[in-house]
Amino acid sequence: MALLKIEDVTKVYEGKVTHRALNQFSFEVEKGEFVAIMGPSGSGKTTLLNVISTIDRPTSGHIELNGVNPHALNKTELAQFRRKQLGFIFQDFNLLQMLNVEENMVLPLTLADVKVVEMQQRVQQLAQELGITSILEKRPNEISGGQAQKTAIGRALIHQPMLILADEPTGNLDSKSTKDVLELLGRINKRENATIVMVTHDPIAASYCDRVLFIKDGEYFNEIYRDNQRQTFFQSILNVLSLLGGNVGDFTSARLP
Repeated sequence: MALLKIEDVTKVYEGKVTHRALNQFSFEVEKGEFVAIMGPSGSGKTTLLNVISTIDRPTSGHIELNGVNPHALNKTELAQFRRKQLGFIFQDFNLLQMLNVEENMVLPLTLADVKVVEMQQRVQQLAQELGITSILEKRPNEISGGQAQKTAIGRALIHQPMLILADEPTGNLDSKSTKDVLELLGRINKRENATIVMVTHDPIAASYCDRVLFIKDGEYFNEIYRDNQRQTFFQSILNVLSLLGGNVGDFTSARLP
C-alpha cells in the first residue's frame, strides 16, 4: 500500500499573472522508497514538496499520508501531524545558532515532551550513525557544512517520522560531503525502511535513489527506476534530463565519482 498518495493535485498562485505551478499531478510513494524529484527551474518541484509538507494547500486535488488527508486537519491537528509524521532536511540546514549540535538534534523531541533519558539514548545512537559524536557540544558556526547537514539529518530523523522530505539537501556541500550525506541517507533508507522524497537538480544525488520522477511545467513527464548498476541509472537520468530541456547542459559531461 502507498504511504503517500497524490491525486490530480493542481496548485494555482493568484496574482497579476495567474501561475499554474502544478497541473493535475498524480503519483504515489511506497513505504521504504527513496524517491528523487527532478525537473528544470520553475517546473513545480518545490511546489510539490510544499504541498506534500502542508506548507502550501493544493487548489484542487487530494493528498493522503498513511490514509490521512493533512489538509483536512485543523490548525492544532496539522501542527501535531507535521511535528510527529514529517522530517525536513533543507539546503541551508536551518540550524538554530544559539543551540549546540545535540540541542538542535533533540528539538523535535523537546516539543513532543519526550523523557530526557530517551532523548539522550536517541541522540547518542543517531550521532554514532551520523559520525558526529565528537561535535555534539559545538555550535553550528564551529562545524563544517557537511557536519551541519548531518546534524540537520539527525534532527529530521530523531522523532522517527513517517516521511522525510529533503529539499536540495546537498546543494551547499562539496563533493566529499555530498557523497557522505547521500550514502548516509541511502543507509538509513535501507536499514530503517525510512521513506524519503528528495527534490534535487543533481543527477549524481538522484542516482542514489530507487526511483526518479521527472516533472515539467507542473506536469508528470517521466519516471525511471534504478537497476543494480548505479552507473547505468545515472546515464538514464542524464538521458531524460536532456529530453526535458532547461538547465541541463551542465550535467551532460558529468561523471560518477
